[in-house]
Order: sequence, then structure tokens, then C-alpha cells
Amino acid sequence: MSFGDPNNPYGPPQGQQPGYGHPQQPPQGQQPGYGYPQQQPQGQPGYGYPSAPPVQQGYGGGAPTSMPGTVGAARIMLWVIVGFQVIGTVLFAISAVAVDQAKDDPAFEELADYPTGVLWAITVLALVWGVWAAFLAAKFNSGGNGLRVTALVFGILTAIIALYPFTIFGIIHLVLGILIAVFVGNSNGAAWFQRPRH
Repeated sequence: MSFGDPNNPYGPPQGQQPGYGHPQQPPQGQQPGYGYPQQQPQGQPGYGYPSAPPVQQGYGGGAPTSMPGTVGAARIMLWVIVGFQVIGTVLFAISAVAVDQAKDDPAFEELADYPTGVLWAITVLALVWGVWAAFLAAKFNSGGNGLRVTALVFGILTAIIALYPFTIFGIIHLVLGILIAVFVGNSNGAAWFQRPRH
């Protein structure tokens, strides 16, 4: 057996001289041959290990884990409406009492003609509206899609009632109602209220 034989399976690979170079690395400038370990390029998967596609999150990252900003803003607006409703309830109640007492005073005959039942009805409406807004705002963390629909209806009705009969004084309620309806009705609102609950 001769190392010079090109067909000898026990000899060095083609183009290499026996005893040349380090036993673990092929000589410089030559391709690695039989008996020398192959080096994998960095970032490439090894033999037998298929490369997995990169993990990608969907748009928005799936179900939200914290309340989106627009939904939180709608919740704050509901609490603002609660504050206005408390103030309105007190003012309408004071007005109804004042009109009732003015009926006995001849100096306020014009007020005496005003029906106090309407003032008391508006007082009750303001109170109920405030309680409804407070209930919705309190349930934003735990409520589902039904609460979202209810908040959407609340926002729309608030905007409609603000237009008539409270046109001048209802501008703030009009803006708040529209914003609440938009914020709970958009995709962030849908994602928040339809998120899975464990």
C-alpha cells in the first residue's frame, strides 16, 4: 500500500500531502477532505435540524392584556358624565323645590305656571343616566361584548338627548357621547371586550 496511490481509501485526501498541517484542520487554501470535520457557517442550522420560521405576532399582538388607551378614555368620559349628572340632578331638584315654593309667592307668578312635574322628571332622568354611566364605567375591566354594545348605545343616546331638548347645555354631553360610541365601537374596543377571560 502506498500513500501516493490516488485510489487508496486509507491515504490522505486528494491534493494533500501526508503529515501536512494540523490533524484537525485542513491545510490553508484547500477544501476540507475526508477525515476533517466540517465547520457549519454561523447562523445556519446543522444537518438534520430544519430551520423554523421566525415567530411572528399578529397585528396588535393578539388579545390585549391591558386596557387600550381609547377604551380607557371612554371609561374616563363615562365618569365625567357621572359627575355632570350628579350636578344636574342637584340643580334640577333645587329648581323643582324652588318652583313649588314660588307658587305661594305672588312675586314669582311666572314660575308658578311652570309644571314642577317636568322638573322632577328631568331630575329622575339625570339621576338614572348618572347611575347607568357609573355602572358601565365600573364594569369596563370585567365586561364582555354585551357591555360594549350597551356602552355604544349609551353613547349614541347621550348624543341624541344632548341635541334635543338640551341643545345649548348639552354640547359637552354631545361630544362625550360621540367619543364614547367611537372608542368602544372601534377595533380596540372590540378586542378589549371580546378578549378571552380565564
